[in-house]
Amino acid sequence: MAGKIVTLTSDFGLKDPYVAEMKAAIVSLCPAAKIIDITHMVNKFDIREGAFMLASATPYFPKGTINIAVVDPAVGSIRRPIIIQTTQGFFVGPDNGLLILAAEKQGIQIVREITNKKLMLPIISSTFHGRDIFAPAAAHLANGVPFEEFGSEVIDAVKPTFSKVIIENDCLIGEALFVDDFGNIVTNINGKDFDCPKGALIRIDLPRGSLHLKLSKTYTDVKPKQTVLLSGSQGYMEIAINQGNAAKKFKVKGGERIALTKPKSKY
Repeated sequence: MAGKIVTLTSDFGLKDPYVAEMKAAIVSLCPAAKIIDITHMVNKFDIREGAFMLASATPYFPKGTINIAVVDPAVGSIRRPIIIQTTQGFFVGPDNGLLILAAEKQGIQIVREITNKKLMLPIISSTFHGRDIFAPAAAHLANGVPFEEFGSEVIDAVKPTFSKVIIENDCLIGEALFVDDFGNIVTNINGKDFDCPKGALIRIDLPRGSLHLKLSKTYTDVKPKQTVLLSGSQGYMEIAINQGNAAKKFKVKGGERIALTKPKSKY
C-alpha cells in the first residue's frame, strides 16, 4: 500500500505551522505517501462546514484513498479518535460527526477507535491529535498495517444532526448545510430524494420567510438576479440567485432550518 494518497482537511488555516507538522508526521513514517490538501480554510470549529467539504471532494479520489479530517473543538477530551473503513477507502479523525457524511456516501463497513499507542507518535499532545494520532494512523495505513490493529470496533459513532432529513408527507425538512462563496445555500436534502420533474412548483420555507420556485436544472434557467432551486453539483438541493447572493438576500446561515414541499399533484 506504500504510496497511497492521503488527503487533508482542517480548520488550521495556512499561516500557522500545523498543516506542515501533520505532513511531516506522515512522510516521516511513509515517505512515499502522496499528500493532497482538500482545504485548510474551514471556518474555525465549524464541524458542519468541514463535513460538507470532505463529503464533496472525497468521492472523486481513487479507491483506497486515506482521508484525514481535523475540525476538533473537543480535542483532548473524552471524544474518541477513530478510523472508518468504507467500500472506497478510509476516514481518519475525531468522533464528532465530521467524518460521517462523507463516509456514509461511500458505504461504511466498520469503525475502529484508535487506541494502539504503537501506531501514534511517541509523545502525544493533548491539543494536537492531528499530528500525534491521526497523521501517524494514516501513514501506517498507507504502509499496509492491518486495519484491525488500530483498536476495537466502534458501534456508536457520533452521527451529526446535519446528516438527518425529516420527511413528513410531501415535505422534506432539513437545514442549510453550507453557504458557498457565491452565496448559494446548499441544503442537506439529497437531490435523489427529491423526485420532482423540472418545472414543478416547490414551496420553500426559510428561517425568515417562504417562497415558491419552479424546480430548475441550471442557474441560467432563470434570468440574472432571479432565485433558482436546483440539485447542485454535490447532489444536494440548493437555493441560489443567478449572478447574485441568495444567503445575503434571504439572511440564511449554516445550520438554519429549511423545508421543501413538493406539489401534491402527480406527474
